[in-house]
Amino acid sequence: MKKLLWSVAALAISGCLLNAMPHADAVSVAGGEHDSKIVWGPCPAAPANVQVDPQQTCGTLNVPLDYRQPRGKKIEIAVSRIPASDPAKRRGVLLLNPGGPGSEGLHLPSIFTGLTSEAVLATYDRIGFDPRGVGHSSPVTCGLTAAEVMPPNPYPASDGSIDKNVDYARSAAARCAKHSGDVLPYITTANTARDMDRIRKALGERKLSYWGGSYGTYLGAAYSSLFPHRTDRMVLDSAVDPTRIWYDEFRQQSAGMAVRFPDAARYAADHVDEIKLGSTPRSVTNSYLRLAARLDARPLTVRGTSTVLTGNVFRYMTYSLLYQDGAIPPMALAWRAAADLSDGNATDAQVSTLREILQVISPSAPTSPGVPKDNSIAAAYAIACGDVRWPRNVNTYAHNVAEDRKAFPLSAGFAANMWPCAFWPTAPVEPVITISDEGPRNIMILQNERDPATTLTSGRGMRRALGSRSTLVTVDAGGHGVYGMQGSGACANKTADAFLVRGVMPEHDVHCPEPRLVF
Repeated sequence: MKKLLWSVAALAISGCLLNAMPHADAVSVAGGEHDSKIVWGPCPAAPANVQVDPQQTCGTLNVPLDYRQPRGKKIEIAVSRIPASDPAKRRGVLLLNPGGPGSEGLHLPSIFTGLTSEAVLATYDRIGFDPRGVGHSSPVTCGLTAAEVMPPNPYPASDGSIDKNVDYARSAAARCAKHSGDVLPYITTANTARDMDRIRKALGERKLSYWGGSYGTYLGAAYSSLFPHRTDRMVLDSAVDPTRIWYDEFRQQSAGMAVRFPDAARYAADHVDEIKLGSTPRSVTNSYLRLAARLDARPLTVRGTSTVLTGNVFRYMTYSLLYQDGAIPPMALAWRAAADLSDGNATDAQVSTLREILQVISPSAPTSPGVPKDNSIAAAYAIACGDVRWPRNVNTYAHNVAEDRKAFPLSAGFAANMWPCAFWPTAPVEPVITISDEGPRNIMILQNERDPATTLTSGRGMRRALGSRSTLVTVDAGGHGVYGMQGSGACANKTADAFLVRGVMPEHDVHCPEPRLVF
């Protein structure tokens, strides 16, 4: 189960540290003051449980901290590469981003091997990178502890109060400024897109193909808008609505959970003899809500962990594991374990199940060695708060949380709650990017209909923003992430591969029927 759970928490990450690397070589490109090169060699240590392809090499690239001051302070961007498997069929490079914001992407070329097809591997060099401020690319920190960001979503108190959330948001914003204030204003989506173009130049490529998931869809759309004629073939998987950046986009996750949860409730009802929470989806849902309320009233300490299983940690655990069909069975077992633990009847095996899941969903779990443990959440704050100004009035959040707790009891209002962005010490250094429909028709959007994180509404929002430049491929499925999740023969994968390998773009939007659930 551990391998499965890591895939849910960290984009199918599993395996071990790198042992051997090929010999170093270099790629350089002319460009006046922008002359740059990447010297390829061994990669830094990967996060625990990441299997690194022995062909993957890494290097660094210096880029301006502030692109308005190109001769000013530089920061280092970590880049990785796995060559195309068939030089005779090589088309170019496929830059990869796993999403986030705040997720490391340096080892994504190795992970992507398990998601894509042999034809794509033969066609492209896979290029990964840690976005600025993340991982090995000049990482930011706010000096936060793991306990402070567990769960990382800002759940209100059990009575709906956001007073503690306000206190934390104010404190976290101040600490982010203290620890990383000199770079925070420049850790933005727009600057990361500009970094991507520097990577393209350093690789000696005229154009850039791209695959990005979740937040990576917005990053890819930003690149295609800033550099439309340097964009080759682009796949945006599980798309953000670029007209709702960022508070309104995050807020719709409550609706996403409400649409996705019935898949899990149906599984638990079909396995009532084992899960014992009800024989119908409705009865399972009611049992789930009662159990969350019990944990609100009486949190539990799970032996062997530093995490207290509160109602909100329980809700966050559920939300996280709704991301993939394959995580639903262990999630249902965790529900049963939590119920038995609450009754004082949990077995050692059940306690072990809960302990393993809580360890994996911890925000610090996927961090690379040597990277600040709060880097992922600190970088997420930097990007979300630096891209666009958030509402400053505390009453706005209190009102929206109360409204959403009534409308979406499963998520208890977390998605409408306050981030440190409300007290961010600096204003955005530039206007939010306008995602443009001007440019070549070379962008494919993949979207599950029951995605808990980036909803079908979000995917359609990206499609509207990109207009005739794009095609939307919807899948009658649940979970966050389309490409590679249902196997290489699935409708969406075949459609995306035909586009990436042969440039086949459907004339109209495509709907894929419901695939077999992977339980």
